[in-house]
Amino acid sequence: MISRAVLWPLLFAALMAALPLVLGGYMLTLLDYTAIFALVALGLVVMTGAGGITSFGQAAFLGIGAYASAWWTTAMAGSPFIGLAIGLAISGATAAIVGAATLRLGGHFLPLSTIAWGIAIDFLFGNVEALGSHTGIAAIPPIAIGGVSLVSARAFYYLSWPLLGLAMIVAASLLGSREGRAIRALRGGNALVACLGIDPFATRLRAFVFAALLASLAGWLYAHFQRVIAPTPFDLEAGIEFLLMALLGGAGHVAGAVLGAGVVTLLKEALQSFLPLVTSSSTQLQAVALGALFIVILQRARFGLIPLALRFLPRRAPDAIAAAPPLPHREPVARGAELLAVEAVTKRFGGLVAVNAVSFDLRAGEILGLIGPNGAGKSTLFDLVTGLSSANSGQVRFLGEDVAALGARRLARRGMARTFQHVRLRPRMTLLDNVALGAHGRGRAGFLAGALRLDRAEERAIRAEAARQLARVGLGGKLHERAGNLPLGEQRLLEVARALAADPALILLDEPAAGLRAKEKQALAALIRTLRQEGVTVMLVEHDMDFVMNLVDRLIVMDFGVRIAEGRPAEVSADPKVREAYLGVDAPDEESRGREPADVAASGVALA
Repeated sequence: MISRAVLWPLLFAALMAALPLVLGGYMLTLLDYTAIFALVALGLVVMTGAGGITSFGQAAFLGIGAYASAWWTTAMAGSPFIGLAIGLAISGATAAIVGAATLRLGGHFLPLSTIAWGIAIDFLFGNVEALGSHTGIAAIPPIAIGGVSLVSARAFYYLSWPLLGLAMIVAASLLGSREGRAIRALRGGNALVACLGIDPFATRLRAFVFAALLASLAGWLYAHFQRVIAPTPFDLEAGIEFLLMALLGGAGHVAGAVLGAGVVTLLKEALQSFLPLVTSSSTQLQAVALGALFIVILQRARFGLIPLALRFLPRRAPDAIAAAPPLPHREPVARGAELLAVEAVTKRFGGLVAVNAVSFDLRAGEILGLIGPNGAGKSTLFDLVTGLSSANSGQVRFLGEDVAALGARRLARRGMARTFQHVRLRPRMTLLDNVALGAHGRGRAGFLAGALRLDRAEERAIRAEAARQLARVGLGGKLHERAGNLPLGEQRLLEVARALAADPALILLDEPAAGLRAKEKQALAALIRTLRQEGVTVMLVEHDMDFVMNLVDRLIVMDFGVRIAEGRPAEVSADPKVREAYLGVDAPDEESRGREPADVAASGVALA
């Protein structure tokens, strides 16, 4: 029996194949343009919808693909298929160069840069004599396959839509792969991505080039269907329209590219037919109408039409997690061996010394606690150890290697995983996908393998590992729920599961018990002890003193960026400097008041 996941695409494909039998040339022409424009919007689904890279310049890559093949087939009398290869090569190279120059920009600077290079490339089309300058290129030959010329809208339909369908399958496979999760993780900043062992810049660049190649393919189709091209269809206004298509359909959904392209194409055609009847300024009013549509989308259906429709449709039961061979495990470190050594590490922010000459070591199989008042420098020290921040002086050694200059991504690859003081998840991704991100460094399948579905065995192993780690922290019943729907305590447990999926030699937990109920804290403590038995070393920052004192082997206390005490919990709690840091005054002798020194910690005094 055919599953629903396969049945509906088959029915849709059968319907699309039958349309040329009942539709006339005008409607088929509109459908051909829809397929062409949907290819550009599909690249934006991957790049913008998934990766958060907003681009207004994709029409430029459409133009590169169109002009390359048009020039080759007219000036050189070459084959359109060689023209396609030339266009893809030029578009890929241009995207790589432009991306290398702009994709490190943040905030609004990146979208502004796409406007700049989009205008520049469009300007180039209109000022190169070999490309016909502003007149463009005419008499472009149609594509011919097996002696059949695809000159009619009906014949061209059977090329454009199968190509779009194939591109949709490739894009969907990519987004459901290891590399696709990395692209989706880009939303929300680079700190988490780097700590997962993912190179954020390389991931952005691959998504950018992929989108450019799809736009170039669309340009090839456009040139040989239109058979005459000029610079105007590849300007900034066209780039904005392509972004509108992706957002209108639903930038987070592959099918949204098709729906958005269809709606905008039909709307533009309707406006071009209607507006001249009522005004002589039809071109300007068309831009106004599209702009108004953009505003309505942002107000009423911010995530697009497909997500809006999905709210009213019954949810399909998610696929069960298939059994799979385990992912490879890291070679364990001998218990008691030096795992981490921090020597005289100092970090300054201008005139503020956040961490001042702090030194300590950590042995394999140990649980080390780091405590201190707010502002003591604990999280800054975590950032220094995990490579998110670089020290002004001092040394950090991990597994015997000086790693102070390696950065978070390489440290994650070497076996260091962490959680964050302020939870960092991808709220629109499921729990399963969030934890699968933690196993990114344990996989090997690349961009091409994911797009061509050559990674299925590894993907099953990653998903099985993610499900296992979720079950370990008590979230096994919520695999397919969105992370943003969880309460804070469960979000912290989800972060722990994600860190465990990396199979780390050292895991650093930043306030893991914050927001947890008493039973959840007990379960977390039991899990941490189990990790120690399995050979995982743990370093944690925590404000819950009862939780820390009953769990760790050693404590380090910081205050104003300085290590003021180190030792076993009972020893540290008796230290006058520690009592002063927590109570804010020179504490009286506890024994003279009939209390044991350890009672200071056991009383659960909250950090200031």
